[in-house]
Order: sequence, then C-alpha cells, then structure tokens
Amino acid sequence: MKQILTTLASFILIGLCLQPLSAAAQGAAENMNFFVTSVGPGDGADLGGLAGADAHCQSLAEAAGAGDDTWQAYLSASEAGGEPAINARGRIGQGPWSNVQGVLIAESVEELHSDSANISEETALTETGETPSRHDMLTGSQLDGTAYPAGDNRTCQNWTSNGEGSPWVGHSDRRARGVPGSPWNSAHASAGCSPADLRSTGGDGLFYCFAID
Repeated sequence: MKQILTTLASFILIGLCLQPLSAAAQGAAENMNFFVTSVGPGDGADLGGLAGADAHCQSLAEAAGAGDDTWQAYLSASEAGGEPAINARGRIGQGPWSNVQGVLIAESVEELHSDSANISEETALTETGETPSRHDMLTGSQLDGTAYPAGDNRTCQNWTSNGEGSPWVGHSDRRARGVPGSPWNSAHASAGCSPADLRSTGGDGLFYCFAID
C-alpha cells in the first residue's frame, strides 16, 4: 500500500511540474509572429496564389494556438495581367517579429532585410518549434524583398502553377552547401515548380509566415 501511495504521489508531482511548462509553451506560441511552415500546401509551388499561401499560414498558426493574429506569407508576385507587382516586404507588417521561442528575429522591415536579421538554423523554426525538414524557402524575392520582373517567372505564375518556371528561394539556415552566409530570402532558383523539382534542389514547398497585427 505504501508503495502504491508513493507511486501516486510521484505521478502527481510530475504532473504539477509539467503543467507550468505546458502553459509557458502555449504562451510562447500565442506570442510568436514569425515562423517557417512545417509543411507545404501539397502541390509544389502551386500555393493557390498569395491568398492560398496566406490561408495556409493562418491555418498552421491557428493549430499552434496563434490564430488571433492575421498571418501572411513572405512571397512576392510579379506584374501580370495588368496588375502591379507585389513585394514580399510590403506584406508582413512593420515588426518587431519573434519566433515560437520568443527569440527576436528583427525589429523592423529594414533590419529584416539587412545583415542584422536574426534568421538562422537555430531561429528559423516552424510554428511547432521544430527545425524545418528542408532549407529552401519559396520567396520569389530579391535581396531587398521586392519582386522579380514578370519575364523571369521566379514565382511559378505567381504561385498558381506546379509546371514551368524556376521559383526563387531563400535558405532558412543561411547556409549553402553547409557554408554560412547564404541569404535567408534570396539564395537561388529552384529546379522547377513541381514537388519533385523543389525537392531536388533542397525544398518542399515551404515558406515564411509573418503576423501583420
């Protein structure tokens, strides 16, 4: 009987110890306003356009307990059909931004697009606090966060196609072939827009999400 009581007491003590940690983790998720998607929508670089990418960010944030904010994807769209280009840097609010662990990523749009941006393998975490499975992040953006000219097709028809095109990506771990210094938002063109092409060059249809309010 004494052994049973001791065992029960141990379980109760463990439960009491774990409860504050769980609350703290939940609080961190509620306060995050930057993450890398843990999964892509599932059709390569066809994200359903900017609206589909934003909806994916929102859905992942809600599942992580951070759905009270409005989330948008860090993606540029080139000029098309008489519509002007859309720049990723103009879609993400003004900052500051922190990850799921509460680590500051950048204070402002300007800092985010400078060498001072705190994006690395340790800080570019998913909404669940994990390191992404692949380091290529779809952006369609130049170093300053602006769109490429329409003729370059660096956005897979503005994120509506898994066919022709070479989407531009950044490296969430800031590494190219293991060497530090690669840009987080503008590293190279992927092999193509399909799931297989993205995987062949280090991607999986993942991208960055920012809370704009």
